[in-house]
Amino acid sequence: MGTTTPPRTLAEALRARGDESLARLLRARPDLLNPVPNDITQLATRAGTRASVVRALEHLDRFALQTAEALAVAPDPAPYDTLLSLLTGDGQDDGDQRDDMGAAIAAALPVALKDLREQALVWGEDERLHLVRTARELLAPSPQHPSPTGLGPTVAEATAGMSPGRLQEILTDAGLPATHDPVSAVTALSGLFTDRTRMGALLDTAPVEALSVLDRLVWGPPYGEVTPNPTPPVKWLRDRGLLLPVSTRTVVLPREAALHLRAGRAHRVPEPVAPPVEATAERDPQAVDRAAAGQAFMAMSTIEELLKFWNGGGPAILRAGGLSVRELKRAASAMDVSEPVAAFWVELAYAAGLLASDGETDERYAATPAYDDWLELPAQDRWVHLATAWLAATRTAGLVGGQDAKGRALSALGPELDRSTAPEVRRRVLALLGALPPGTAPDPASLLARLRWERPLRTGTKGGTAAGTSAGTPSRAAGTTYGAPASPAAATAPGDTADLRSRIALWTLNESELLGITGRGALSSQARALLEDGPDEAAARLAPLVPEPLDHVLLQADLTAVAPGPLNRPLAEMLSVLADIESKGGATVYRFTPGSVRRALDAGQAATDLHAFLAAHSRTPVPQPLSYLIDDVARRHGHLRIGAASAYVRCDDEAVLNEILADKRSANLRLRRLAPTVLAAQTDPASLLEGLREIGYAPAAESAEGDVLITRAGARRTPPRSAPAPVPEGPPVPDDTLLGAAVRAIRAGDTAATVVRKDGTEVPVAGSLPRTTSAETLATVQAAAMTGSAVWIGYVNADGAASQRVIAPVRVEGGFVTAFDHTADEVRTYPLHRITGVAELADDTGA
Repeated sequence: MGTTTPPRTLAEALRARGDESLARLLRARPDLLNPVPNDITQLATRAGTRASVVRALEHLDRFALQTAEALAVAPDPAPYDTLLSLLTGDGQDDGDQRDDMGAAIAAALPVALKDLREQALVWGEDERLHLVRTARELLAPSPQHPSPTGLGPTVAEATAGMSPGRLQEILTDAGLPATHDPVSAVTALSGLFTDRTRMGALLDTAPVEALSVLDRLVWGPPYGEVTPNPTPPVKWLRDRGLLLPVSTRTVVLPREAALHLRAGRAHRVPEPVAPPVEATAERDPQAVDRAAAGQAFMAMSTIEELLKFWNGGGPAILRAGGLSVRELKRAASAMDVSEPVAAFWVELAYAAGLLASDGETDERYAATPAYDDWLELPAQDRWVHLATAWLAATRTAGLVGGQDAKGRALSALGPELDRSTAPEVRRRVLALLGALPPGTAPDPASLLARLRWERPLRTGTKGGTAAGTSAGTPSRAAGTTYGAPASPAAATAPGDTADLRSRIALWTLNESELLGITGRGALSSQARALLEDGPDEAAARLAPLVPEPLDHVLLQADLTAVAPGPLNRPLAEMLSVLADIESKGGATVYRFTPGSVRRALDAGQAATDLHAFLAAHSRTPVPQPLSYLIDDVARRHGHLRIGAASAYVRCDDEAVLNEILADKRSANLRLRRLAPTVLAAQTDPASLLEGLREIGYAPAAESAEGDVLITRAGARRTPPRSAPAPVPEGPPVPDDTLLGAAVRAIRAGDTAATVVRKDGTEVPVAGSLPRTTSAETLATVQAAAMTGSAVWIGYVNADGAASQRVIAPVRVEGGFVTAFDHTADEVRTYPLHRITGVAELADDTGA
């Protein structure tokens, strides 16, 4: 096709593109590659399907979408100047602000058109711009689905089917010469509405109430419901064609009249420039980094605390999947956070692969082996692992506590929390934060406004709310209901994609602060490095900011220990067994209790070990009350022995057993004496052990050989588990290698579909294969192999799939043809019996 010949179809426009342009189209609309189109014609057909066009429209920014909406109400094809006029107006508005808007629109329109052309939504030269038919159908007005611009049908569309007599009455009342030709009558009425002078003179004679009616319809929806006896202002408008009947009770303001009242503008407020993200505060970047690093350390500590809480066997999984409300409350109480924040930490641990189900019959959540590997990493690498998992996760913790489409509650770790748009929104929010100067915290309202401009509020269906829509609420006055019929999709329903994007953006701001991505509302330098340079650079930026672990605590006389900072892992693990955490913050306070000391003894520690441990790791002398507490608990520890009978209690002191039997609190244990020093119980050893401890005794469990059992904390792990895979939003974006191969395949297939035979006839359309006899096929390919020329063949593979190819035979022997396949851009071998036919190509095909 010559470069001076304008394209007649979308396929011709795509065929004229370069390979890089086609690759950009396939990158922007990856759904077109599934499967790879056979040729350009099939690519153009697929690009015009409803589902693909809806997907493409949903990824336009607000001004590009406004441009497409303006083309939908413009003539087809539309000159560039007409499109520009629909966006800027006809110049009749006064004021410098309108002039500034016009200049901004004129500067932004070429960029918007380039974007629409790149995505194959618009094609043609500037003097003949075509919006693809499917997009026009989605965005054009109809009685069932008003246009997003708020414009109604043209005079010609609204008067289709109107009787000639009624047209004559309208012309007469409007002061136009009568004509018996319906086409001439429609042309005359359209000409009146588009002539500013005559239209202004007509409106000067209108009653004030009639002008009020027009003001309420002009920005849409343009439909109104009339009563059987309309008021005089409505009757005046209807008689002059300013309101045309759609049905017996519905009228519409025609597009030409509305554009006159709008001063030629398709949208009330064009938005050619993205709104800026405004700042609320500017802080010292170093203070931001330190605050973010401190929160990052708290995030890692919180994850550890959660998984330690579930170390001995986590909560059971609900039958429908997920975590029960009660278990979430327990986890929130253990971490001393609110339930929504607890849901975030639980989901983060799951997304990072540190938490999973154990797969047992009585299925429960537990830490994975990857958690132990994660604990061995340096602090900065542990944070990078969490942050990377959060960025890529499609699971959305903010939905926990809400309801799905069927009204069922959404639970943490449940199966309905995946939202494929979440990673893209998170990264875009952080990119906008990164565009601000270091240390700058954004205004959330302006951030949401920017995101809505980049992905306008709309439902993606015909008539859905989009930029420029002014959907009115039906109201009845003077015999007319203005704004009816309203589109079912005229408002953004709760929970739709656009509303969810805004909620994910707000959740992102909160979650990034919890995770240490931001500090005091501003993006930290380590997070910038993670987004721009990768995990290694982020870890290197964070490392100097992470506090060094301490190897000591401060013991106090009130049976507490103060950790003035983070402790090294062996010390923290031992202290968490020996004492209970009383408070957290800049310094952690641990409290020693009889129960906590008994827990350390159960773990295999002796009293002497505990004394030595405290003496070695305390910067203050070990208080005497603490030493007495350890010795007292150790003296009584193991005095009672619990084993399996199903369970029994053994003690050398008969008085102690007598005391237990006499205690009413032991009645539920159903104890009975087997011997002076042995009691049997009708319960399992674990329940018996716990029951006696609740009464106030300090029993120890023993094995079948009579040895004391050592209970070690944190032993339960799931089998190896992979982190949950994010749910992609539509087809994945292809890499450059795949794009290059796809473009070559489409070009080659197009060559096979458009080449010319030597007899001068074109190859039939795709799907129609050449037919020749076996002898003719063999003779033709042998001749092509001798002359080095290309031929066109029809081929059926082993699966029965038919295709047409352009090949250059190299060798023909043994019932096979070895040839360079221009369609696949490689050398291939074809069985002769699978070739349906062959035809020689013209010498100038360029194959």
